[in-house]
Order: sequence, then C-alpha cells, then structure tokens
Amino acid sequence: MKNKTTDKGFFKRLNDDYKIVISTDETFEEKFSFKLNKLNTFAFLTLYSTILISATICLVFFTQIREMVPGYPSTELLIKVADLTKKTDSLERQIILDNNFSKSILDVLLGKVDSVISKETISKESGSVGTSIKLVSPSYEDSILRQYVEDEDRFNIAKNQLTIENKLFSTPIKGELTQGFNESDKHYALDISADVGTPVRSILDGRVIFSEWSVETGHVIIIDHGDNIISIYKHNSRVSKKQNDYVKGGQVIAYSGDQGSLSSGPHLHFELWKNGIPIDPEPLINFY
Repeated sequence: MKNKTTDKGFFKRLNDDYKIVISTDETFEEKFSFKLNKLNTFAFLTLYSTILISATICLVFFTQIREMVPGYPSTELLIKVADLTKKTDSLERQIILDNNFSKSILDVLLGKVDSVISKETISKESGSVGTSIKLVSPSYEDSILRQYVEDEDRFNIAKNQLTIENKLFSTPIKGELTQGFNESDKHYALDISADVGTPVRSILDGRVIFSEWSVETGHVIIIDHGDNIISIYKHNSRVSKKQNDYVKGGQVIAYSGDQGSLSSGPHLHFELWKNGIPIDPEPLINFY
C-alpha cells in the first residue's frame, strides 16, 4: 500500500501547476504571467530539442553549408577529382605506351630484333593498360615476300625522302663524314668527325626517350620527334639532357667525344629512323 501511495504522489507532483510572474522591480506590478507544470516543461523541451536537431541536420546535409563541415568534400572538388582521375588514367596509358616503344628501340640497338615496333602497332596490340605486347610470327611465305620487298625498297633514297617530307632539319653537328650509311656493312648511320666537346644539336623538336652511358657507345641520347621519327646520337663525351626532357630543333643536347669501345676517334655517330626503318640522313641534312 505504501508503494502505491508513493507512485501516485510522484505523478501528482508532475501535474502540479506553477505560476511564473514577470513584474517590475520597483512597484512589483505584474507585467506577464503564465502557468506550467513539470510534465509540460519536459514535453516542450523535448519537442524543441527534436525540432532544433532536425533543422540542423537538414541544413547540414541538404544545403551548401555541408561543405563547411571539416572532411566533407565540396561538389566542385568531387568534379575536379573525377576529371583528374580521367587525366591520370590517360597519362598512365601514354607512359606505358612510351615505355614499350622505348623498349622496342633498345631491342633494336641491342640486336634482339631488326626493326622498331611503331607506336600505332603497340597501341593496337596493347589494348588496355598492363597488357603485354605480343609479336605475331609471320609464315615462311610471308617472310620471303617481306624480305624481298625490304631488300628492294628499304634503303631507297627517294622513298626515304618522301616518308619524311615537309620537315626542316637542323644540322646535328658540322664536320667531315668519315663513314657513310652502308646497308651491306649494317652501318645504318653517318659518322661525322668533330673535336671533343663540340655541341651536338637536336635535328627536330621532340622528347628524349633515352639518355644513358654504355661501354660500347659512350654517352647515348635518343629523341622521339613524333610521326615515328627517331634520331640517335652516340659516342658523346657528355649529354645535357635527361630522359623525358623536351627539346627544340637546333637545341644543344650533348657534346661530341670519343667515348665507347666501338669509337674510332672523336666523332658523332648519328642515326635517323622512320617507322622502325633506318634512313640515310645525308640527302636530308647538310653536315658541311
């Protein structure tokens, strides 16, 4: 019986009315008054808190105010991130393509293959990023026909001139030609005599895809000029450009020397390639 009385007393106190009066300080004249109880006060505060929290959530999540919250990305930032992601993906594809093309050039220089694979071929065979290049072995009959055509036309000067027409070449170095382009000796280059330290210049605008030193050829620099045109400069005493540098036609890229076990004296060994085929540079460039 005692517990029941206590419970009724507690609920009764929640409903007890209280009068709040607002009056003047001097005359105690009543200006405003109202009644309330504990239950109404609790309900009012609960409702007020719920409305305030709901309004705050709506403002934060459904208006631009959310961008002021630390750690919450803005719409503009999300658009930029998406755009940068696309550009990064394109750059990754281009880097892989350039690396595969450079490897193809190195394979030619090391004698592993006879010709450079063009960028168009690499792009088609690669398909997507990370796909390795697969070389298709030609049939015996196709090999005979291909070799016959290459023997007839590969080093034809008139044909070579047509393949790289409308190009204004800069002279890589001035000097006497000590050894010319010779297909039978597999000397697919010109050797130009020059004093050690003579500036070597790029024949066209392009990007350096190889700049290293080797025991046989000394300091070597290779430039991709676009349109599948590659120029190679060997036996340099030093180079002034590194891989991935962009150069202008006529810009100094190296200094001639007598570096490498294959060098026969101070000179520049200069090669010009188009579509993976070596071209005689003498009809195209004035070396005197």
